[in-house]
Formats: sequence, structure tokens, C-alpha cells
Amino acid sequence: MTVKKDRMDMLIQREVSNILQFEIKDPKLGFVTVTDVQCTNDLSIAKVYVSFLGKQERNDAGMKILNKSKGFIRSLLAKRIKIRKCPELLFIQDTTLDNANRIEKILSDL
Repeated sequence: MTVKKDRMDMLIQREVSNILQFEIKDPKLGFVTVTDVQCTNDLSIAKVYVSFLGKQERNDAGMKILNKSKGFIRSLLAKRIKIRKCPELLFIQDTTLDNANRIEKILSDL
């Protein structure tokens, strides 16, 4: 089951990235990167981790846009991948880069 789940994770990540890059026309979204996708074992829910380039206000605006257009993205994803039931998308902001920068700054101050 993990091989199928891992393949589905990679496929959803690639397709959602393409959808966000070419299909979403909102200029407030800015530069968004899909860093990871984790599906549940039954492939009913996909957690999509995204990161934004810019300040926190821009990140919050981007998350609002993604959550508002979640249904549109899911419908395009269902047309592009051939599975019986398209998973529900949950967008989560990925903060690992911010945490890494903060830890690096603390270490350099020491």
C-alpha cells in the first residue's frame, strides 16, 4: 500500500503545482511552492504543504486564496488524474524554512 500511496503523493504534488502555476490567475497568490503532499492510507484526504515567498501578510493572503479556491483545484485535479475518488485537499503552510533560518541565526550568534 505504501508504494501506491507514495506514487499518489508525488502525482498529486506535481499536478497541484502545475494547477497553481498555470490555472490560478489571482495575482495576490504570488509565488507559491508545493513542498510536500501526504495522503491518508485510504487516499481520502491529501495534506498539501505549501510555502510562499515573502512576508507573513502575503503568506496569510495566499492561504486564504488557496482555501477559497480549494474546490476549483480539486475539480481540475480530478480531471487530470485517473482515480475513482479524488482526495479532499487540505492546504497547510510549511514553516520548515523559517524554522531552519531561525535556528541558523541562533547558532551563528553563538
